[in-house]
Amino acid sequence: MFLHGTSKINDKGHLEIGGNDVTDLAQKFGTPLYIVDEALVRQRAREYVQAFKASGLNFQVAYASKAFSVMAMCAIAEQEGLSLDVVSDGELYTALQAGFPVERIHFHGNNKTPDEINMALDAGIGCFVVDNFVELQLLNALAGDKGKKVNILLRVTPGVEAHTHDYISTGQQDSKFGFDIGNGAARQAIETAMGLSNLVILGVHSHIGSQIFEVEGFRMAVDKVAAFAVSVRSELGLTFKVINLGGGFGIRYVEGDKPLPIAEYVQAITGAIITNFNAAEYPLPEIWVEPGRSMVGDAGTTLYTIGTSKDIPGVRKYVAVDGGMTDNPRPALYQSKYEAVLANRANEPKEETVSIAGKCCESGDMLIWDLDLPKANSGDLLAVFCTGAYNYAMASNYNRIRRPAVVFVQNGEADLVVNRESLDNIICNDVIPARLSKSGVAK
Repeated sequence: MFLHGTSKINDKGHLEIGGNDVTDLAQKFGTPLYIVDEALVRQRAREYVQAFKASGLNFQVAYASKAFSVMAMCAIAEQEGLSLDVVSDGELYTALQAGFPVERIHFHGNNKTPDEINMALDAGIGCFVVDNFVELQLLNALAGDKGKKVNILLRVTPGVEAHTHDYISTGQQDSKFGFDIGNGAARQAIETAMGLSNLVILGVHSHIGSQIFEVEGFRMAVDKVAAFAVSVRSELGLTFKVINLGGGFGIRYVEGDKPLPIAEYVQAITGAIITNFNAAEYPLPEIWVEPGRSMVGDAGTTLYTIGTSKDIPGVRKYVAVDGGMTDNPRPALYQSKYEAVLANRANEPKEETVSIAGKCCESGDMLIWDLDLPKANSGDLLAVFCTGAYNYAMASNYNRIRRPAVVFVQNGEADLVVNRESLDNIICNDVIPARLSKSGVAK
């Protein structure tokens, strides 16, 4: 059993996180329940900051809020000195409502709407990461309407494909994201942006994929981005002040996953930057990165209550929990794998191999295939590890199932940071037009 952060098995044989017995958390907050180990989140943030400080380069570590966006997480990011990457008006609004410093907010996205851009302009965010030619013209026009000049990075695709799942690879040439360096689109975007009076080009952004366990892809990306920067300076007279290398740093989900220490990723990136830019006698740029999963992924645990089971002799035993693809769609989307334990009987010997099924009306609603457990009973608690990233963020109300609560735990305290949805929440945006209403009056 591999335990992350402050997780341990206590003398009752129960899983404990942040000094909290999860059986007590289940009684107080119900299940399914997202539990976030606050100390581990802060530790990861500090590992990034300390590694960059050791490089001597100027830097920003921007938390990629798409991994897990709630106001309490924005508060932690601010306290740890991070910047924030947002990709929608919802993520931006969350950050603003949390009081996050606007100058440290970066706005991503391949199809920002005029309303989203205007919202970000009115807020005075620090930087837009521009993804395409349409956005260049739109952002310039909207900024001009408000009499503003805005900082931008141009997202480029360096043609580097990381070792990852096809659906989450974004750095190769065939991508919906960014301007391709190889076919000349990136240079054309630079030329276009230089001619737009309301845009200030800080530099470029590159992201090569997700859940990456090696550094060679990052080094290759730096090589290509640096070569591009040198050519732009020499041919167009523009010197990049910022190079953003995105995120994609891997975490351990299951045995066999072998992520590198955070410092090793950072050393590879900063070392490649220093080597390339010094060799070209180019002023060392400020380096930005955008960790999301590696900041919160292994700090999250989802707690379920076991309900029914179905044993098919010679085939499989299904054990069902009170959540599923509504709170964790990743197994259905990506065939993602997880480890789990019976949280209330964690020390007992494993007796059977079961498959963990969700409660949605979908055959594909499976959380874990072939998990070794003690004989599971109705009412037992199942803790699934490493669910801090892209679980709450991707949760849905499919089958009109309510989304779980979220608690942050530390030093024996448990703080509710997201309320469990109520049945009234489920229907709060529904409207029955008058022609369908029994009373003839719209509801």
